[in-house]
Amino acid sequence: MRGFGQLVVCVMVGLIGGGVVMAESVETPGVLRHLVMLKFKDGAAADKVKAVETAFVALPSKISAIQDFEWGMNVSPEGLNKGFTHCYLVTFKDQAGLDAYLPHKSHKAFVALLDGLLADGGVFVLDYVAK
Repeated sequence: MRGFGQLVVCVMVGLIGGGVVMAESVETPGVLRHLVMLKFKDGAAADKVKAVETAFVALPSKISAIQDFEWGMNVSPEGLNKGFTHCYLVTFKDQAGLDAYLPHKSHKAFVALLDGLLADGGVFVLDYVAK
């Protein structure tokens, strides 16, 4: 019940504070999704972008906490992607999976590949518990 109470307080604070909820240490039950969207600099070398794609796709074989993985590139005709072209969805059993993933040496090596390739504000990450 402790986790539920923390979640209720977090949601209440978010509603009062304009709708932004910062869930730093709330323990939430359920499958956790880690959504990553990337926006590369104009003129980023195609081989470097391909290396990022390849490295991200390889993470599930290197990090056992990853339960499912999918990715794709923007194909929306709406023009609302704000320059983001690549979308990755990583699924974990729970928060503990994400906690193991983030400091993992393979994840850190992947993040290092992004250095100098992304546009300003070129990464968008959203974590959520699937309902």
